[in-house]
Amino acid sequence: MRIAISADNDAGLDSVVSPHFGRCPYYVLVDVEDGQVRQVQALENPYWGQHVPGVVPEFIHRQGAHVMLTGGMGGRAIAFFQQYGIEPVTGASGTVRHALEQYLRGALQGAAPCGESVAHGHGQPAAEHAYERDEAGRLREEIELLQRQLEEARARLDGLKQK
Repeated sequence: MRIAISADNDAGLDSVVSPHFGRCPYYVLVDVEDGQVRQVQALENPYWGQHVPGVVPEFIHRQGAHVMLTGGMGGRAIAFFQQYGIEPVTGASGTVRHALEQYLRGALQGAAPCGESVAHGHGQPAAEHAYERDEAGRLREEIELLQRQLEEARARLDGLKQK
C-alpha cells in the first residue's frame, strides 16, 4: 500500500506534516507492506504555487497512492480523492512518521472538510482561502494548527497527572 503525506519539507519520515494537502511544497510517499515501511520517497509538489481543484488528487493518483494523509482539505478535494479510489484522511499533524504510525494503528482515520472549506461553502476553489494566498498566511495557519496540537497534548498530560 502506498500512502502519500503532505509535507513542509523533504526530510522523509522526519518531515513536518503540512496543514493543507494542496499547498504543501512536498509529498512523502511511503510504501507499507505487512505494517512495515518498505520505501520512503519525498516528491516535490509541482502545483505548490498554484493549483485548480482536482489537479493535486489526479497527481497523487498518478503516483499510485491508496491513501492521502494531511492536516486538512476542502470538501471538493475529499470528493476528488474518493473518485480516484484514494482514501482521504485529515487531522494528521507532527512528523510524517508520527502521522503514519497513527494511521497504521487506526488512531487517525476519516476525512472532514477543513474549517475554511466549510466557511466558503465547501465548493470554493483553494485560492479563496486566505491562508493560502501567501507564505505569511500559510505560516499563520501552521501556527494555529500547532497551537491546537499543543493544547491537546497539554490536556492529555494533565489527564495522565491526575491518574
